[in-house]
Amino acid sequence: MPHRPPGAWVALALTLAIQALVAMAVLTVPAMGPAMAEALGVSPTLVGTFVAVVYLGAMAASLLSGPLVVRYGAIRVSQAGLLLCAAGLALLAVAPGLATTAAGALLVGLGYGPITPASSHLLARTTPPHRISLVFSVKQTGVPLGGVLAGALVPALLLAGGVQAALLAVAAANLLCAVLSQPLRGPLDADRQPAAPLSPASLLRPIRLVVGDRGLRGLAAMSFAFAMVQLCLATYLVTYLHDTLGYGLVAAGAVLSAAQVGGVVGRVAWGWVADRWLTPRQMLATLAALMAVCSAATAALPAGAAVAAVLVLMTAFGACGTGWNGVYLAEVSRLAPPGQASAATGGALSVTFFGVVLGPVLFGALSGALGSYRAGYLALALPAAVCAWRLVRGGRPAGQPV
Repeated sequence: MPHRPPGAWVALALTLAIQALVAMAVLTVPAMGPAMAEALGVSPTLVGTFVAVVYLGAMAASLLSGPLVVRYGAIRVSQAGLLLCAAGLALLAVAPGLATTAAGALLVGLGYGPITPASSHLLARTTPPHRISLVFSVKQTGVPLGGVLAGALVPALLLAGGVQAALLAVAAANLLCAVLSQPLRGPLDADRQPAAPLSPASLLRPIRLVVGDRGLRGLAAMSFAFAMVQLCLATYLVTYLHDTLGYGLVAAGAVLSAAQVGGVVGRVAWGWVADRWLTPRQMLATLAALMAVCSAATAALPAGAAVAAVLVLMTAFGACGTGWNGVYLAEVSRLAPPGQASAATGGALSVTFFGVVLGPVLFGALSGALGSYRAGYLALALPAAVCAWRLVRGGRPAGQPV
């Protein structure tokens, strides 16, 4: 008997939950960066290296995701991602050490990478065209929502039960989500093609698709810089507030949550605006300019800055620095050839993830060399400003590729 297809909002709700939990898995270690570094006997600046390894795995997995989604279905691929994230965090908990930390980071990255291409495949075929920016933006609120959960819960779990308990709790949440999504797997994966080939040529197709299309190529290049800003904000904010401004870990985690709340609100708001009043390009140019301003303002925060002022700034920084993804991914999906949303998204995200890989490492190296996290945040303003300038300078009529 054929499965009755669930409504579009069911698909959105499930992909949102999956996105939030894998994002929480990625940010669990940064949310307790100083404690994790102390447990391993390394500098907190190496948190950026952990994130870089995560996104190296994510880059590889995003390229593999297009053919895998076609063959096995978006939900099955997402379930595999949740299980890999759970396994990576569990490995960090039960076998602490530098080698196992690197292996755990790689597993988390391999789990995180396919999630967005899989959800793009699912949402592209269930979403009306006039709602696509909003729906993709709502789904992408899962990333900052995962940051909210990490900032709010991980430091508390750390204080209550230690590093191991915090890691295992987040691993258990990812495992539970994989199990609970099983009843929807059949109807939502009804379009899978079990006989679809998995060849080296098919694995390279997402990159060829993006490189060969001017619009997709331009979007992917811009996302490289935006991703650097987003991940450096999330990766080093707790450590910056703790080591430079003297915040306690719980208070710093609360500020991280505020930044991620800004991202949640921003993603929905920017998607709404991009569907109604501005072109996607104009929206992205505005966000790039705001990223540059917020990066510079963060670097300039004095040690005695009022908590309220810090919360307002970080909420605004989160809204622009974490809020761009939905508009970006909706535009990638719109420019993709019919039926190739997951492949185009996977290829574009491999470039995005490369920015994520380099960004935290360069931020940590610069901050370590100059002895100040302020230098890292100030440096982030430059690529954001360049993106804003190029987007404005190269403006085109609505609907034309960047």
